[in-house]
Amino acid sequence: MTAQRIYDTVADDFSRVNDLIIKRLSSDVPLVEKIAQYIIESGGKRLRPLLVLLSSRALGYERDDHLKLAAVIEFLHTATLLHDDVVDTSDMRRGRSTANARWGNAPSVLVGDFLYARAFEMMVELQNLKIMDVLSHATAVIAEGEVLQLMNVKNPDVSEDKYMEVIHNKTAMLFEAASHTGALLAGAKENQEQAMSAYGKHLGLAFQLVDDVLDYRGDADAMGKNVGDDLAEGKPTLPLIYAMANGSDEEKHLIRQAVRKGGLDDLPRILDIVNRSGALEYTMKRAKAEAQAALDCLKDIPESDHRSALTLLTEVAVARVS
Repeated sequence: MTAQRIYDTVADDFSRVNDLIIKRLSSDVPLVEKIAQYIIESGGKRLRPLLVLLSSRALGYERDDHLKLAAVIEFLHTATLLHDDVVDTSDMRRGRSTANARWGNAPSVLVGDFLYARAFEMMVELQNLKIMDVLSHATAVIAEGEVLQLMNVKNPDVSEDKYMEVIHNKTAMLFEAASHTGALLAGAKENQEQAMSAYGKHLGLAFQLVDDVLDYRGDADAMGKNVGDDLAEGKPTLPLIYAMANGSDEEKHLIRQAVRKGGLDDLPRILDIVNRSGALEYTMKRAKAEAQAALDCLKDIPESDHRSALTLLTEVAVARVS
């Protein structure tokens, strides 16, 4: 399987990162450790730490600090998931109950704070001011993305450009930071550093746009969430934005009302409109363009198994939609 080949390229590193994550989750407060381990071990592809490993190795890094950097990125990501689920009042992620559904909102938020703190603790241990600069900036941008998305909930007037800004900040930013800091750790040339940063950004956008398509085409078993979850939360993602812009007045009105009130009362009709409008094809076209932009960023990276894995990763990003 193509995806497995990517992980096989850094299998030993990946295993060591997992061991380090478990080691650094230790806490004298049992509930902190319990919730943190639950969310870390709940699955997921660990794409962001994978990006650290691949980008640093592709640029010739041979020491061990990339393991710590990968763990930092995973802790930052996990902290945002804990907080996201509280904000979205989600009760399911990756096919399992969310931490807030099991333990409540307050412990979830506080353990998210613990993971942020542990991430910054480990970041300091790297003793690399450029990496700290990139990651501290990324953390602020991600928080802004969360607030922007919150402001857009149940707002049917979100433009395509504004939506792309939200997904860049909320999702692509950590992809970008992962590949960028991997390059910094390797002491890459400036053009390679910028190329890896842009690679992560475009890859992250591609993944999010494909997720938007899968929200109207996937299923709970495959995704760990249900078809229409974004609509249920009143989130106007790109397929809905496109369908509103290109549908009839009646269709536009129906989608606007559904976004405003949230819920799934009109899901069958909206699925039909989204499918007939060409919204999913349009969103996939944009996802493929982002994946191609990511591929173009690799031209200045030396040929290696790690670069080949980065190439495959862009293909996997868009191949999730059958």
